[in-house]
Amino acid sequence: PAAGPARLRVAVDGAPAAGVDELAAALVDPLRAQGRPVLHIRATDFLRPASLRLELGRTNPDSFYEAWVDEAGLRREVLDPAGPGGTGRLLPSLWDADADRASRARYVDLAPGGVVLVSGSLLLGGGLPFDVTVHLELSPAALRRRTEPAQEWALPAFDRYAEEVVPASFADVVVRADDPRRPALVEPGGDD
Repeated sequence: PAAGPARLRVAVDGAPAAGVDELAAALVDPLRAQGRPVLHIRATDFLRPASLRLELGRTNPDSFYEAWVDEAGLRREVLDPAGPGGTGRLLPSLWDADADRASRARYVDLAPGGVVLVSGSLLLGGGLPFDVTVHLELSPAALRRRTEPAQEWALPAFDRYAEEVVPASFADVVVRADDPRRPALVEPGGDD
């Protein structure tokens, strides 16, 4: 797309096993080659403090589903400033989950016509204001097969998301990612 005055807020949503962060990172250079300023934001850099997100334990799938990402912070520091009438002054990260403290990142300016790619899990259906949504869909079997053993505790959260939110039913672009070597674009109204 040609650069214009509006900034574009794009969600790249899916389970970590689908490679959402990797896909978003791979989109940066092609978009820049088309003359678009690009900023890639990882939702994992907008987690809530451990005292809040781990209140029910480190491996509670309901807490992971409902309380890990600081959606208010993501909206305030990224999506609203990148949206219509926004300043374009974005915070690339809010929280350092490893140190469990503010990331102390500096604000960056995203020029008009720029694209902010927000990659992460469970991003759709909660009212975050994205202009374009991409959902990487995994079949239940592929999700289980490709999820690292240490992260299997989160599988019920992804099952709940697929059942309650059904992101593949409304995302602007759906990519079937069961085979990472052969991702398949799902045609609207089609099965594959």
